[in-house]
Amino acid sequence: MKKWTMHSLLVGLFFFGLSSLSAQVKEIKTDIFEVTYSEYLEQPLKLTYTIQCPTGNESRKGMDFYGVKGIITSNNTDYKSNPYDKGHLAPAAAFNCDRETLYKTFSYLNCALQHEGLNRGPWKELERFERNLAKFFDVTVIVEVIFPNSPERVEGGAAIPIGFTKTILFDDKSYKFYFPNTDVAGQDWFDFSIAE
Repeated sequence: MKKWTMHSLLVGLFFFGLSSLSAQVKEIKTDIFEVTYSEYLEQPLKLTYTIQCPTGNESRKGMDFYGVKGIITSNNTDYKSNPYDKGHLAPAAAFNCDRETLYKTFSYLNCALQHEGLNRGPWKELERFERNLAKFFDVTVIVEVIFPNSPERVEGGAAIPIGFTKTILFDDKSYKFYFPNTDVAGQDWFDFSIAE
């Protein structure tokens, strides 16, 4: 398990950055998630969702991420020629009840620069675990995106997160995880759990 002191430091970095850039932070509520979004970083800072369709099977064929009018977000250029995926924070697989609901997950408000080894590895496996829980319980998930005070940026201009926390709430229980935004392919998602 990760040490609580490391988590406290990272959360401190997150909130320091958030408060110093508050003029460029938007609070947005959609049908499927609530997000705190930084236009300065062109990345979400925090996103909360409740799984709606743990067993849906709608196809995402032909879907890609789209911008939101009036909000400065990352875009397709930020994800080219680097190891970062367009990482869904509210996962498409948790909202594939129908094509319209699934498409709502493809907003750039719900997209973070996430290392492909994380996104396609333990993060994806933890999302599968969340959906399995949602077959029996109401499952709410809170994702926090962590940045240092002076983050590196990709060529397109969006800031690169250094990590992500994920808190899973169900049946009066709470489980928290911290993932570094690095190549952690092949590692078990449970290895990233942290004490509350």
